Amino acid sequence: MSAPSHTHQIPVREDWLASTVEEALDPAQPIVDPHHHLWDEPGWRYLLDELRADVASGHDVRATVYVQSARSMLRADGPPEMRAVGETEFANGVAAMCASGRYGGLRACVGIVATADLRLGAAVRPVLSAHERAGGGRLRGIRLTATWDPDPTMLNPSYAPPEDMLDSPSFRAGYAELARFGLSFDAWVYFHQIPRVASLARAFPETPLVLDHCGGILGIGRYAGRRDEVFRDWSVAMRDLATCPNVMVKLGGLGMRLPGFGLERGERAPDSTTLAEAWRPWMEACIETFGASRCMFESNFPVDKGGFSYGIGWNAMKRIAAGASADEKDDLFWRSAVRFYRLDIPGLTQS
Repeated sequence: MSAPSHTHQIPVREDWLASTVEEALDPAQPIVDPHHHLWDEPGWRYLLDELRADVASGHDVRATVYVQSARSMLRADGPPEMRAVGETEFANGVAAMCASGRYGGLRACVGIVATADLRLGAAVRPVLSAHERAGGGRLRGIRLTATWDPDPTMLNPSYAPPEDMLDSPSFRAGYAELARFGLSFDAWVYFHQIPRVASLARAFPETPLVLDHCGGILGIGRYAGRRDEVFRDWSVAMRDLATCPNVMVKLGGLGMRLPGFGLERGERAPDSTTLAEAWRPWMEACIETFGASRCMFESNFPVDKGGFSYGIGWNAMKRIAAGASADEKDDLFWRSAVRFYRLDIPGLTQS
């Protein structure tokens, strides 16, 4: 199994991942994984069976939120703006399979984050309506990838957003429709774009927004060897963003190649102590800046699977949260996700 060869993803090597095995830490801690993908591509299949195999790592993962990938299950025909509705139909089908109880206790895709080209402005309304119908009551938000950098090697070839997309009148006209549908927005940007996210959040305070992947930390290409500078600039932007009460943050996405930790180059897959050491400065800063009630741990699988195994990733996050109170841990591992995505999961209540 190998990932597409672009900047974001590291090839998944199952034998390498198997070189490091750990028991689950604090296995009674409930988890809602608020960010994963499913797809079926040549050379890379990650569907419900593969997700269930990863989840069966000893952690108490109760449910997951599916986030658009723009890779698989798009409609083969029809208007281009409607083709991603097929992905929502697919995710809802996976959720229905899990809701049947025939696939164990995991409630995968209990919430769905779809994609729609908000640059259509008000004309995106029928697209959102179609997603809403296809989601069977599970549609919770929209993500339109906005990652941009002047270095073209930093860009995912699956997307080509302009630098000013989040500021453009057409995008904002489409973004205004989200509140009318009761939808949130997942913002996937690079760290130097966070001020644009803050501007967006302030312009639409009624729309919940979550910043994906710790805010898009970069440590490769022109950012290699500049970690202190990146951390400083990122910290300033994150503190400003935290003043927007409608914003939350996902803690994860650090197994991609983008942050430049380079742990995938080791002879053995990293253990959770190694991961926690690399991730701690960034994740702890997020928690200190936003508070546990506005942060949620995520897996970002299978994208992050090139860098570590599912169970060990959750162990690393549990190590980072070891000093938190029981209430703060519940926020980080499930309650923030349940609150943000308005999820109804048996056995988990927000009170």
